[in-house]
Amino acid sequence: VCNVASPWLAKAGTRQAAPRIRPGGSGGVEKKLPETINQAKGHFDRPAPLRLMFQDEARFGRISQTRYCWCPKPFRPLTQAMVTQEYTYAYAAVSPLDGILDTLILPSVNGACMQIFVDEVASRHPEENILMVVDGAGWHRSQDLQMPNNLRLLFLPAYAPELNPVEHLWDDLREKSFHNRVFDSITSLEKHLEQALAEFEQSPKRARGITGWPWIISALSN
Repeated sequence: VCNVASPWLAKAGTRQAAPRIRPGGSGGVEKKLPETINQAKGHFDRPAPLRLMFQDEARFGRISQTRYCWCPKPFRPLTQAMVTQEYTYAYAAVSPLDGILDTLILPSVNGACMQIFVDEVASRHPEENILMVVDGAGWHRSQDLQMPNNLRLLFLPAYAPELNPVEHLWDDLREKSFHNRVFDSITSLEKHLEQALAEFEQSPKRARGITGWPWIISALSN
C-alpha cells in the first residue's frame, strides 16, 4: 500500500512517509523471553518464586490536555488551559500476569531516584525474586545503582518502547485522570497523581487488562 499512489487513500487522510528505522529490530524478544526467564533464575542468591515486572517512568506537569467531552446540546464545553513548566515523575513497575502494580512519585529521573524505586519494589515483595524489565535509559545503567538481593534488571532492545506494556498504562492514566484538568500548584498535581496511582494499584484487573499481552503471559506460563 505504501508504494501505491491512491486518491482514495489521500481522501482518507493518509499520506506517504518514510518509515522510522529501528536498528536491530526487537531482537526477537517475544520468542526469547521464556529462555531469558529461565536463565535469570540462576542470577539470584536464593531460590524463590520469580516475579516478572515491566518498569517505566512518566513525566506529569502543569500543562493541561484538552480532549473531547460530553455536554448537553446545543452548548459547547468550556475548559481552562495552562502551560506551566513544572513537572513531577511517576515510576511504575507492573506484573502483567496478575496486574500487581507498584508506583512511586519522585522529583526527577536519575540514578538516585531509581535506587529509591528498586529498593521500594524489592521491599514490597520480600519473599520473591524480581526480574524487572527496563529500557536503556542512563539512570537504569548507572554504575552507582545497587541492586537489592531479590531484584535484577533485564534490558529491552534499543528503540523498542512498543515492547514495554507500561507505556499503555501511562496512556490510560492520562486519558482517564488528567484530561481537561488544571492544577493551581505542583502540590495539587502530585496529590491528584497520587490518588490516580493508588486507584490503579488497587485495581489489578484493570492493570492486567492493559499490560497482560498474550506473548508475555505465554512466556510466563511455559
